[in-house]
Amino acid sequence: MTPELDRTRPVWRQVAAAIETRIADGTYPVDARVPSVVELSAEFAIAASTAQKALAHLKGEGLIRAEVGLGSFVARRPDGDGEA
Repeated sequence: MTPELDRTRPVWRQVAAAIETRIADGTYPVDARVPSVVELSAEFAIAASTAQKALAHLKGEGLIRAEVGLGSFVARRPDGDGEA
């Protein structure tokens, strides 16, 4: 099922917000892998460049970290959120 996107607003922001919500609600817990560019492109029916922009934004916000060859993962928050 493809989530509905408001095409009058920046799509990458909506995708980033959806991932951020999934992180906040525990769908993607700390250290969990988040969907790849290809997976996001398929799920949201968006271009790869749009998915890359959403992931880059999340990385810039410190919500995810990228590991070369492995993918992107939910980052531990500096304030201790997500610590077991």
